Amino acid sequence: MPARLPFRPKKLAATICLTPVTRATLPRFLKSASATHRRYIAQTGFKAATGEFLALPGRDGGIDRVIAGMPERESSDGAGNLFWSWAGLPLRLPAGSYRIDPEPTDAVEATRIATAWGIGSYAFDRYKKAARQPAELVWPAKADRAATESTVRADGFARDLINTPAEDMGPGELAQAARDLAAECGLQAKVVVGEALLKQDYNLVHAVGRAAAREPRLIELTWGNPTHPRVAIVGKGVCFDTGGLGIKPDAGMKLMKKDMGGAAHALALTRMIVEAKLKVRLHTLVPAVENSVSGNSVRPLDVIRSKAGITVEIGHTDAEGRLILADAFARAGEEKPELMVDFATLTGAARVALGPDLPALFCNDDDLARALLTTGLSENDPMWLMPLWQAYRARIDSKVADLNNVSDGPFAGASIAALFLQAFVPAGVKWAHLDLLAWSPWARAGRPEGAMVQTVRTVFATLRARYGAA
Repeated sequence: MPARLPFRPKKLAATICLTPVTRATLPRFLKSASATHRRYIAQTGFKAATGEFLALPGRDGGIDRVIAGMPERESSDGAGNLFWSWAGLPLRLPAGSYRIDPEPTDAVEATRIATAWGIGSYAFDRYKKAARQPAELVWPAKADRAATESTVRADGFARDLINTPAEDMGPGELAQAARDLAAECGLQAKVVVGEALLKQDYNLVHAVGRAAAREPRLIELTWGNPTHPRVAIVGKGVCFDTGGLGIKPDAGMKLMKKDMGGAAHALALTRMIVEAKLKVRLHTLVPAVENSVSGNSVRPLDVIRSKAGITVEIGHTDAEGRLILADAFARAGEEKPELMVDFATLTGAARVALGPDLPALFCNDDDLARALLTTGLSENDPMWLMPLWQAYRARIDSKVADLNNVSDGPFAGASIAALFLQAFVPAGVKWAHLDLLAWSPWARAGRPEGAMVQTVRTVFATLRARYGAA
């Protein structure tokens, strides 16, 4: 992400006016425009289509103003999306400083525009210099700068982690990123590594990661007043997934550097919670492993005793994410949280059902589910509710252990995985499981191909509404 956020505190002499228009409001804009600009707009064929913009020339040969096409209305199905329309501008507009004219008068709208601008300015430049710097935006007067900066930095932080290849983002590097976050934001950090996992009964985490040259680990971050409600955030941290002995084909393995996307999401949300000083006692857990192949790889039909004491038969070594999350859930339960959220790039079945843009939500509490779904639409950060269909629970029964980590057929893969996880959710804990892709497979406005952060803004806003700030 850029070292400096793409905002200016005030306009400069060379600041360019940026005016959003729709097909419906374009005629009104034309009435107020100069004759020269009206002719120019007519000759260029600008129609204010969503994503279209036009730089209007000034008398000195520079840009006098930019008009940007926006959707007529916000659409809940993603067809007309104001957030991503704004996010698509910073890396497409000519370089320079811009101010919105007329200024948004609503604080929520102003903050959302600024947030979209910041997120749309992201470029991954660790190995290759960015093609260009994003256009700058003069802060809208009504925007909440602190909230915007926190969201944008968290988004860039997570995308940097996900975009980094596994060679440079193994379990150790992921743990170091968590430690760095702890040092920056004032959290307590603890990391259990390698054989020490067995001494603390993290047997599933160890089993999945033991074949790799880089040792598995369990990362814990804690923060907040111990008297406040306890909230646990868990993120799947498979830094690379070969599939283990059930090895993936080349095409299936290609993007597996992003299989720690859930961990990146959990750490990003942790940053936002701490910076906003929400009134919670926060417990973030990231089991970090590399699922590799070697002589000591976990084998199909092995039985492993989890930290919760539940025995698990390994039906498939490529269903490893749910295994490491199970041990993290058990650790979270020891602190008796009232609410737990996990993020995981867990199943291809969820992507087949919902595609890349809609993470699957599984939730054991109707009120929490409604809050997340409603907030997701208002935050332009949606998810889709999927069933914890208890009739399918028998599909993961094992003849030799308490559970199998996969079912005996191809159906309802995302629900089966969620039902497996639910077996490890502590009794009485409200729980939301987010099965997400964390990747944009094609370039769109504000979302280049590569890492994509999903549902973090929604979960944060839901927690903020529930617990407030200290």
